[in-house]
Amino acid sequence: MLGTGALRAHLLAARLAGTVATSREVSLRSYRLFAARDPRVTIGLDPERTWKQHDLIALMADRCGVSGDPRHTSGPDVIDPERTLAALDAFAERLAEAARNRSPVLLGTGHPHRLIGFYAALADALSAAGCVVLTPAHGDRVDITTRFGLRTYNLDYVRGVALVRAPGVPGAGRGAGVHTHSPLPVRAALASAADAGGPLPDLVVGDHGWVCGAGQLGFEAIGLGDTDDPALFVGEAEGRVSVVVPLDDAVRSDYYRPLTRYVLNRACLSQ
Repeated sequence: MLGTGALRAHLLAARLAGTVATSREVSLRSYRLFAARDPRVTIGLDPERTWKQHDLIALMADRCGVSGDPRHTSGPDVIDPERTLAALDAFAERLAEAARNRSPVLLGTGHPHRLIGFYAALADALSAAGCVVLTPAHGDRVDITTRFGLRTYNLDYVRGVALVRAPGVPGAGRGAGVHTHSPLPVRAALASAADAGGPLPDLVVGDHGWVCGAGQLGFEAIGLGDTDDPALFVGEAEGRVSVVVPLDDAVRSDYYRPLTRYVLNRACLSQ
């Protein structure tokens, strides 16, 4: 079993935590946009309270370990590995509970190039434990507004993990899809499941809009969040997201494998 000390060392060496690639400038821009309730950054969450930029800096300092000094405006951001480890333990505990209850689960990612392997391993383990891994709205069209205008995608599943891809892309069901922060894919999946008479997920696992969109609709959601993803941590602070693991969500895909092993071991889901 991968121990806490070894995982902490890996987090720092892979820059999943410690000094990360996300810059302070990028994070502060996200906090400004969130404070203005820009939907590109709220990603499906409708905050209950008014969040100013200084509130978000304080929240992210508490939840992630970034600098709480608003005068710190440049350079790389920092994630406290102890906060990452604590959140991974809580994340694993929630997966273990879902496995014990054989709960229906929905997994989805807006970072398929980086995180599909992480989520697919969770889906495999939960399925083996008796959970139904849901795949609603498979193949359905999702129109998402991007910086390039309105784009049409299709909802697809790779090893039980939802993602979106451009229509006509070869290798559907196998290769990675499109990077997106949008909550529209999870809304489409949940609406399709409801229209079909269920089952609906007891737990949604993912990132970006998958977590915030599900949490906003009242579904329990857990996931991963970077320092420029304030919506997930606001959702956690306001009680609509159960667990957010602070880490860099865009490093090499193989760097997440030790986290996969750690989470599955902690959840007693190793096969």
